[in-house]
Amino acid sequence: MIAIIIASHGNFATGILQSATMIFGKQAKVKAVTFQAQEGPDDLLGKYQTALATFEPTDQVLFLIDLWGGSPFNVASRIVAENFDRMALLSGLNLPMLIDAYTIREQPLDRVVSHLEKSGRQGIRHLELPDDNEEDDLA
Repeated sequence: MIAIIIASHGNFATGILQSATMIFGKQAKVKAVTFQAQEGPDDLLGKYQTALATFEPTDQVLFLIDLWGGSPFNVASRIVAENFDRMALLSGLNLPMLIDAYTIREQPLDRVVSHLEKSGRQGIRHLELPDDNEEDDLA
């Protein structure tokens, strides 16, 4: 079973873990790591190390991170780079992605990552209403 570390700026990781638990039940080998405004990269590294210490040293580990390029991503990417044979990282965490990860944790890590890249995107949907024909003004 792949171990999972959910990480975010602020308390998002804790909240999304709570939501996933409500929907899918409590899961073994899943830890939430939060990065607070008053903390630095060394604090975050310590939190990751604490979470990793709860897993077996040979466990495959998947980091699910809120945002590409932020501190949670940057610190986790250094850990993954040193353990590339048994760790992976995905950013853009959303609830459908996390729940889907729970359903395929017995698969090889590379297959899980490939699948979650797709399912994370599919979790973003737009409910179109009959009068919803306006163009996007943000472009």
